[in-house]
Amino acid sequence: MNELQRVEIEATCSRLVTAYCHYVDHGEASRVADLFTEDGIWASAENTMRGRAAIREGFQARQDNKARMSRHVCNNFHLHAVTESTAKGTVYLTLYRHDGAQDRQTSPLPGPLLVGEYQDEFVLTDDGWRISERTVKVDFVRRSKDN
Repeated sequence: MNELQRVEIEATCSRLVTAYCHYVDHGEASRVADLFTEDGIWASAENTMRGRAAIREGFQARQDNKARMSRHVCNNFHLHAVTESTAKGTVYLTLYRHDGAQDRQTSPLPGPLLVGEYQDEFVLTDDGWRISERTVKVDFVRRSKDN
């Protein structure tokens, strides 16, 4: 693999991370499933979804929660352990979230709900690069009813 190929893989995987955030934050959360492999895994300390169908179902529930406003701020994307068909990456996550009246334009800002990182595994499929596993690791969390 040459440097140009590596840069292309990094850019493609970074776009998957960005699309994930955009879909969740803009009322299209069920589309997150399309970013994963058919047997993909999404995992946090509280929940694990295995397979695209389970991921779609889980994120459809998020999409249906019209009272929730969120913004996933991801930065410091770092791709490592790259081959021509697999990669691992980490991106820092700052999550702002508030449940309130539906169709509001703004929400209060008591600070982020959590700060952590997504630890991702990517794989090249017949349909292009996809997330094969995403693990949410939380480092800081706000403990409050107002989230």
